Amino acid sequence: STTVVGEDDRPGEVERFKAAVETVANRFADRASTATGVASEVLGATAALARDRGWSRAATKLINAGTSAEGATTQAIGQFVAQFEKLGGLMAERTTDLKDIRNRVVAELMGLPEPGVPKPTSPVILCAEDLAPADTAGLDPTMIRALVTRLGGPTSHTAIIARQLGIPCIVAASSLDTVPEGTLVLVDGTSGIITLNPDRAEADALVAEDARLREEIRSWRGPAQTADGTHIQLLANVQDGKAAAKASESEAEGVGLFRTELCFLTAQTEPSVEEQARIYGEVFGAFSGKKVVVRTLDAGSDKPVPFANHEDEENPALGVRGIRLGWTNPGLVERQLDAIQIAAEDNGVSEAWVMAPMVATVDEAYEFAQLCRARDLKPGIMVEVPSVAMLADQFLAEVDFFSIGTNDLTQYTMAADRMSSHLAMLTDPWQPAVLRLIQLTAAAGQRGAKSVGVCGEAAADPLLACVLVGLGVTSLSMATNAIPAVGVQLGKVTLQQCQEAALQVAAARNSRDAKELAAELLG
Repeated sequence: STTVVGEDDRPGEVERFKAAVETVANRFADRASTATGVASEVLGATAALARDRGWSRAATKLINAGTSAEGATTQAIGQFVAQFEKLGGLMAERTTDLKDIRNRVVAELMGLPEPGVPKPTSPVILCAEDLAPADTAGLDPTMIRALVTRLGGPTSHTAIIARQLGIPCIVAASSLDTVPEGTLVLVDGTSGIITLNPDRAEADALVAEDARLREEIRSWRGPAQTADGTHIQLLANVQDGKAAAKASESEAEGVGLFRTELCFLTAQTEPSVEEQARIYGEVFGAFSGKKVVVRTLDAGSDKPVPFANHEDEENPALGVRGIRLGWTNPGLVERQLDAIQIAAEDNGVSEAWVMAPMVATVDEAYEFAQLCRARDLKPGIMVEVPSVAMLADQFLAEVDFFSIGTNDLTQYTMAADRMSSHLAMLTDPWQPAVLRLIQLTAAAGQRGAKSVGVCGEAAADPLLACVLVGLGVTSLSMATNAIPAVGVQLGKVTLQQCQEAALQVAAARNSRDAKELAAELLG
């Protein structure tokens, strides 16, 4: 809207704008508090983005110069969307969230109903250009039987949330616009295949088979073991005390990834050591006497925490993130480790496992290990940068364990942005080159008798989980709701089957062949 606001009315217009933003942010925050897991994380992050001072300051400036609140919202967010799209990576993923915030704020200002996905009255398969993570988090799995989007990547927020809700989801599907509404469609979220007008009887049989498997998964009880009785540790990925409490009621044997940065996405100033210790203590308390692996702050210019210094970067995925934040923020890592030490002592944890993200050199691993050992913490590192896999023995001489972050390891091995829908085939964790790096890493772990886990999305894929076990991985960490499906699949195969399949899969020519081989040998 190009309405010019008179000078006397501008303070009122700013107030109207601020009230609308607060309403929208509060709705996201309310949904975050009732959701769980990744859905809760994403909704919380979207609430923080709605309250972000950067874009709202730009909008306020425009209103003070005479633009209406609606026009200022559209213009200010437009500027940020353009910047984010230029940055690519995780930032480009946030443009979907920003546009969603813009639409909701403008609707609120105009007194219109909140935009979003229309509520169907009977079960449907939802096809969309793209879906804001907040919209995906609000889907009703009994009505939305599957989700197909033209944009997005396999590790985008939308795909991860759909998986958590148990909704079969296919992203980056190209020729969607040619499918008329009302078409009978069969969606296989596992293989990523969409069949138009399938044979009804065949489709019904496949859906019935899927329902049987879902029931088997629903009633599965741990601990996980292969058909020949080899125990495989299945752990939960959590982001705060609430998620940990929920995970503790599941079959998870502990926490394989506690993402600490998600507690601080909205903190304007660095939380005190005491405040951090209280938050970490909630997670230790939920898994009393069990393994909890804490990851130190994994933020960067693409996932900024307000209290850390973030230079503007051309390429945030290759910039100052993870352990590198310590370079520009002296004392940040040390204070976080102090807080973890206090939380561990307060909760009677004799051995707290702590790992650093984005480590690339043996010297970094050595320095981090020194800081941990000085505080009686068990040091480990994330394997996300290929240099760690290539020098795995040397890194394991410094630290006590590895955790492989397959999402980033794939992105850095294949030189492909994991949020790009055009590159989804490259960022597939089934890429044989990535599996070879995992094989190298796990072999080094076996030589040094040290634990090597996987905590990326790959661990949650039941067939890929079997391959990872065959490659020598000792634990798998995933979203809590993914654990039973992995447990069921592991119980159907022997360790030897996993090992034989892994050798063949890692020698495949491409990710498609790798998947087909695994399905044939382990399915």
